[in-house]
Amino acid sequence: MKRAVWFLNGAALALTSTVALAGDPEDLIPPAFRNQPQTAPSPSPSAAPTSSPSAPGGTPVVQELPDNYRTPSRGLTSQGAPRVALPPGFPSMAEIERMEPDELDVLFGLRPKFDIPVAARRAVERVGVVSREEGGFASASLAGQPAALVRAALVASDGPMVSRWGHILMRRVLASRLDAPRGMDPVEFAALRARALGGMGESAVARALVQDIDGSNYNRALTDAAFNAYLGTGDVLGMCPVARLQSDVREDGEWQLLKALCSAYGGEVRSAERSLDRALGTGAAPEIDVRLAQRYAGAAGEANRAVNIEWDGVEEITPWRFALARALGVELPEGFEVEGANLYADVLIPASPLLDRVSASDAAGARGILSSSAMVDLYSQLYASDRYEASEKGDAALLRDAYVANTAAQRLAAMRSLWEGDEGYGRVVLTAFAAARLPVNEAMQPDADRLIASMLAAGLDANALRWGGVVDEGSLGWALLALAQPVREDIVGSGAVGDFIDGDASAGKRKSAFLIAGLAGLGRLDLDDLADYGEEFGSTYTRTSPWSQKIDRAAAVGNPALVALLAGLGMQGESWERMTPRQLYHIVAALNRVGLSAEARMIAAEAVARG
Repeated sequence: MKRAVWFLNGAALALTSTVALAGDPEDLIPPAFRNQPQTAPSPSPSAAPTSSPSAPGGTPVVQELPDNYRTPSRGLTSQGAPRVALPPGFPSMAEIERMEPDELDVLFGLRPKFDIPVAARRAVERVGVVSREEGGFASASLAGQPAALVRAALVASDGPMVSRWGHILMRRVLASRLDAPRGMDPVEFAALRARALGGMGESAVARALVQDIDGSNYNRALTDAAFNAYLGTGDVLGMCPVARLQSDVREDGEWQLLKALCSAYGGEVRSAERSLDRALGTGAAPEIDVRLAQRYAGAAGEANRAVNIEWDGVEEITPWRFALARALGVELPEGFEVEGANLYADVLIPASPLLDRVSASDAAGARGILSSSAMVDLYSQLYASDRYEASEKGDAALLRDAYVANTAAQRLAAMRSLWEGDEGYGRVVLTAFAAARLPVNEAMQPDADRLIASMLAAGLDANALRWGGVVDEGSLGWALLALAQPVREDIVGSGAVGDFIDGDASAGKRKSAFLIAGLAGLGRLDLDDLADYGEEFGSTYTRTSPWSQKIDRAAAVGNPALVALLAGLGMQGESWERMTPRQLYHIVAALNRVGLSAEARMIAAEAVARG
């Protein structure tokens, strides 16, 4: 409140400092000059007499206010002194008294433009997380590309991808330290990348990306992407530097609540309470959002009132509600299933219950958000925890057996049990390193297909290739290895491919169509055979489209980053049903041509394994 009083005093001074008051003027002459003789200047003979009458009794004359300075509503004071012309809509003193400090900062222009010293401010060039030396793409990869093309690709990349390896590749290019394309604002470029990462479920990477930009450079698009990234990782207060520096960049209810939370954790707890009460009273935000914010603000230290969280009437668990509920340890309402963006946030929010994080890790691993090693770490934490019953640790115990059971047969049996659940491809990723530890054994030949698929899900191609002498030609395991081989000097014979097609039981023989596309894209299939298989499956693999022309052109000029970006665009979708063999062919061929052959091989093998 002291700060508010200071502002009010400053406001009063600003409103009265130019007003002339009637009465004797104050003597402003320094004492040292008071006894100096003063000579009145002689009037010029040509000077015109003043038209202003002298005031009686020595009252100072007030100059008439020019017409262009006069306002119709304010004019002069009762003593004839001019009033200051205030901007339209300027609040009254009563309204100013009720304002919060951040509102006063904005009103009187006291909000700082920068929160970082000049020497420490960062340029907006080469924004990103991963440098080329760390495995990222060259910083100038997109600098010479048309801004419209890059913008269109990023805008369209707003959701999940069918391929785990495609997801990993897309994350890599979006997180690289890149210069903006020619003609594109660097802040816009960063905002589009952060938005695309958030749509993929990569909130942690998106948060790291936006943290590479000073808060004074944020615009609305970057603010929105950053806000979503912070909520997706449970870091509710992470946006406070931007919210305090640019408090008016947004005006929605969640932003008002966030500013109140920032005030609470900045030491202004009472001010935050008033802001939250006002938001509740005016309906600026739904009641559940305000109640969660009130409880969160109460943890700042000074507030003692209890806040009850009632989910009655709530029809949606928004990222704001989910992040605060997890941070506060509030149980979600019964009947609500954690899904969509909240599901992938659950595995990234440290405050989420461990059992929920483990459950979400299967979906996150299948998508590519978590590595196989990260999944194993979560399951290991669950197995070692004393907070859960043995019945809740069943899968964690199976994973332990998959690694350390006494015999290879017992380890394989544990993996089979994990694969047979309803968790899907995530369990295939989970067992990758356990599968790589198994010895090559003829007795395990019936499970070789799944073992190879599991190893390739984590990129363990060298371990998978050890099984080349065990799998039958034309089997699924053989097909995966034919695609995963780093180097192959000869083409794949049509006889072996024909055997695979004959044994393919997938719907519409999609696995076979993907195998043809992958082999052809890697240059491991005769072009005449490609044309024949195209007629058989009703797919002209080499037929072009606007998208395929762009990715082929990017490959022709040798631009890996642009190829990766366009490949990610071509793999948008929730499931492999969204992918066509022709798209896969162009993606694999383009990636292989620009030196991303490892990614090309893994994407092709994944398509056959999951198709």
